Amino acid sequence: MKSRPTKILVVDDSALYRQSIQNVLREYEGAQTVGSAKNGVDALEKIERLDPDLLTLDVQMPDMNGIELLREIKRRKLRPKAIMVSSFTAAGTQVTTDALMEGAFDFILKPSGSDSGANRQQLQDELQEKISAFRESSDTVRTSKRVTRQPVGDNGLAEKVPAPKSPCRVVVLGTSTGGPVALKALLPKLPAELPIPLLVVQHMPPTYTQSLAVRLNSICELEVVEATNNMEAIAGRVILAAGGQQMKLISRAGRLLVQVTDAPPENSVRPSVDYTLRSTVEATGGNALAVIMTGMGRDGLEGCRGLKQAGGYVFAQNQSDCVVFGMPKAVIEQNLADRTLPLAKLAPAIVRHIKRSRRA
Repeated sequence: MKSRPTKILVVDDSALYRQSIQNVLREYEGAQTVGSAKNGVDALEKIERLDPDLLTLDVQMPDMNGIELLREIKRRKLRPKAIMVSSFTAAGTQVTTDALMEGAFDFILKPSGSDSGANRQQLQDELQEKISAFRESSDTVRTSKRVTRQPVGDNGLAEKVPAPKSPCRVVVLGTSTGGPVALKALLPKLPAELPIPLLVVQHMPPTYTQSLAVRLNSICELEVVEATNNMEAIAGRVILAAGGQQMKLISRAGRLLVQVTDAPPENSVRPSVDYTLRSTVEATGGNALAVIMTGMGRDGLEGCRGLKQAGGYVFAQNQSDCVVFGMPKAVIEQNLADRTLPLAKLAPAIVRHIKRSRRA
């Protein structure tokens, strides 16, 4: 049965931009624009009256901005999710990062080129991609609520997984849509004395990863930094791949270092989980753990396959609390996940795996 269109409320203080977004949405059969609002106060009234599924939400607005509106939606326990519409500025980057960590579904960048036709196409492509992902996630949630059997994966018992034969040297976390919220939940649960480094690949454009690293560092016991070229991957450090570039792990004189490269996108993304995992296998001989979390697409699948073939381990976030069950699903369906766990159990499972490996 064909699913109904997603009801969308367009929220932006610019009348021109409200109209531009509505024009684009009219051409997408999966979306139905139910109204527009010029600021957060106006949006709250229309959310109550029009009951949208999703907002396109401008980051910076007078009276009540995007992040303030998100917090009010959460406080009132209202239903809609939000796709943030961000300008490529320092202020826009910071507020968008905060919004993602507050639970915004995803974000798009406002086109800034001089070619109006190209700008319109960019807006259309990005909106349709994000709305399609939202529709997929909504269908997944509805389906999972109807299914009573256990999801694909284990029952959380670490003893089912054979103990590592060599010490784990690094953990690689891969995520996309829903990643900032998932990282906010997972990383603060890891202890400062973690004996190995973590690498994080979060699909994001330039500058946004720097903002995310600063935000995560402020709430974690571990040090969280954005990758720079030849940075050493040391115990207790979390290195976040820089947006718009690839992150490569290398071994030099017994030390692990990250290199930031301009290698082309893989799976249409840069940074790519596959790229980082492939280098991790080479640098560690497979003595690593990959953790694939919420996100759309299949990035990480081939990297996990290579890691498993080299003797490494793979954990995946289960369907129940993924924002989009794409990346973990791909790994699980190929029988590459040693453990499939809810978000709340990933941090203790990572710590336990590292401890077990160091007894090898």
